[in-house]
Amino acid sequence: MTAIPEKYLDLLKKKAFASLATVMPDGSPQVTPVWFDYTGDVIRVNTAKGRVKARNMKEGAAVALSIMDPDNAYRYMQVRGRVKRVTENGADAHIDSLAKKYINEDKYPWRRPGETRVTYEIEPTAVQAMG
Repeated sequence: MTAIPEKYLDLLKKKAFASLATVMPDGSPQVTPVWFDYTGDVIRVNTAKGRVKARNMKEGAAVALSIMDPDNAYRYMQVRGRVKRVTENGADAHIDSLAKKYINEDKYPWRRPGETRVTYEIEPTAVQAMG
């Protein structure tokens, strides 16, 4: 595991979006903007079961996130890592906490009937930053 440099920890608390890169079964890249948080030295993202990024993010899968500072486009961080943990436990509460962070809503407003939410914990293995 690689630590996030202290100088860039504030990026993980801001309303910054991350561009999450995953690898498709044929080896091609797939990128999606995502909400995220950082806790216990892992970056957590959340999605609905069955989506492309969900299918690509099995435990141990390689991923990368590019996080640009919303206050300074010339300051950013790239985090490469591995999916450490995939869980449905607490995933509904997690997406609600992300809704609070990003849109100041207590509940995630775009939940679909029958949707199963999943939380992915990403352990950083390499970090590059600028700005």
